[in-house]
Amino acid sequence: MPAKTKDIQTKGETTRTAIEDAAIELFLEHGYHATSMRQIADHAGLALGGIYNHFKSKDEIFEGIIIDKHPYRKVLPAILEAQGESAEEFLRNAVSIIMRELGSEPIFMKLMFIEMVEFNGKHGSLMLKEIAPKVLPVFEKLIKVRKGLRVTTPAILMRSFFGMIVSFYVTEMIIANSVIGKLMPKNPMDAYLDIFLHGILKPES
Repeated sequence: MPAKTKDIQTKGETTRTAIEDAAIELFLEHGYHATSMRQIADHAGLALGGIYNHFKSKDEIFEGIIIDKHPYRKVLPAILEAQGESAEEFLRNAVSIIMRELGSEPIFMKLMFIEMVEFNGKHGSLMLKEIAPKVLPVFEKLIKVRKGLRVTTPAILMRSFFGMIVSFYVTEMIIANSVIGKLMPKNPMDAYLDIFLHGILKPES
């Protein structure tokens, strides 16, 4: 009996994943509001009623995607293992890890743009409820044990750090194939991170 229950749970998880994957493709192709539950069901190879066994609404599907597909599930363990004698070295290593993982999951940033444009960021609190308890302690520890930081509030450090990464991706998309894009240095993220760490003003002599 336990084995049978386990099989049912596994089948349910597989179906849920199939629904989310189908919805992602349609949301990215047509937009959230132009995609119907029937289209998602057809794309997932399910009867329309089959979706409602897993999600009550299209909005709940999108919420599931934001939580289930969030790259923090791979990024966080890697960040926790990031090394560095100084705060700067640690943050540079953390950025390298995040950029590598986001590069392997390009759909996530596109989904985040749908979230911001079509939902005004309303699912952000759900995402933060899931990840903040796991991520915030990293920045609390950083402030506590690393020297040379001007910021003393972990939440501000976390917000500015991830805000820097998001703004890099947004501006990277805007300047792609443009004159400005061609003027960027070989490793623009390194320069971007340097501004985050040290600002744009030279120290006064």
